[in-house]
Amino acid sequence: MSPFDYDIVIVGGGIMGCGAALRLAEGGMKPLVIEKDDLGQGASGVNAGTLSLQIKRVKLMQYALRGHHEWEAMGAAVGFHKTGGYTLAFNAREAELLHDRMELKRQAGAPITFVSRDELARREPELSTNVVAASYCAQDGYANSSLTGQYYRRRLADAGIEYQEKSPVDRIEALGPGYAIHCGGRKVTAPRVLLAAGGWLRQAAAMLGLDLPVRARVNTVSVTEPGPRLTPSVIGHATGLLTLKQKANGTMLIGGGWQGTGAPEDGRGVVSPETLLTNLQLASFAVPALRNWRIVRSWTGFEANVPDFYPLAGKAPGLDGVFILGCVRGGYTIGPYISKLMGDFILGRTLELPLFDPGRIFNLE
Repeated sequence: MSPFDYDIVIVGGGIMGCGAALRLAEGGMKPLVIEKDDLGQGASGVNAGTLSLQIKRVKLMQYALRGHHEWEAMGAAVGFHKTGGYTLAFNAREAELLHDRMELKRQAGAPITFVSRDELARREPELSTNVVAASYCAQDGYANSSLTGQYYRRRLADAGIEYQEKSPVDRIEALGPGYAIHCGGRKVTAPRVLLAAGGWLRQAAAMLGLDLPVRARVNTVSVTEPGPRLTPSVIGHATGLLTLKQKANGTMLIGGGWQGTGAPEDGRGVVSPETLLTNLQLASFAVPALRNWRIVRSWTGFEANVPDFYPLAGKAPGLDGVFILGCVRGGYTIGPYISKLMGDFILGRTLELPLFDPGRIFNLE
């Protein structure tokens, strides 16, 4: 009989933590998922839901392609829609940037094409006439991030996986072999710990004496009042500073990584009026009819990253039985896939694609 309560404790109940738990349970492990708030209510539940290959880094393209397949398989349960998407350039400099970036992504496997101004005007008559170049990806679309929590809560329950919500971790204690995790007035033990705490990953790792150079972006998202149909597609900008999509109820969801203020240790971030205005100006420049629409709500979400902006996914350096998963731009898209890879890694299986050794960050300049 095992001296431990669980085979692994997963700190963080977002897409990556829950996805890894499901994979580990499939492989015969008994995981516990601990979440400080509600499942899927961190970055996994407050982002714009954009699933665009055109905004993914070249090195992550194969992960994003497989992530798209995962989202498509989830389907209506997560509000998945494959709409196709356009990325726009409004001047010669942006057009050159667009062409160079999209050509590299196309070579990496993304089904991206370039469309003429006339073709774009026929397909999307509500877009700005100031567009000088555009790319298109038929795979692009979106999901409803607000459904993340209830989707994974149901999946965990169906798999018989225990989860504990509203339970911030107070302390992680090394036992010799294994670890004791103190949370919500409870102590649980396991030989393994997976840290998948998103924007709070640095604080979680510090409990084990590991100083991770994790930073948190404070991304802003806005939603408009419902209105007439303006575009069926996901719309972006060559700089990456705009994502725009119209939902089935007529509302427009506007993002693009514009920064609010605050830090994970302080709780929720705060919307910055200055950056919000710039985001909305760019959106209404791309779709002029939006100038007459009202914003109903704006909010922020923390997106964790490290200096090279690639994931941390693998064994924690110097700590037996501790694993790290998180810190990637575009984590919403690749989350369901890289969490499966992480599960396979912990189970000792052969990986379809390599992971991203967390140890490398200590060698970055």
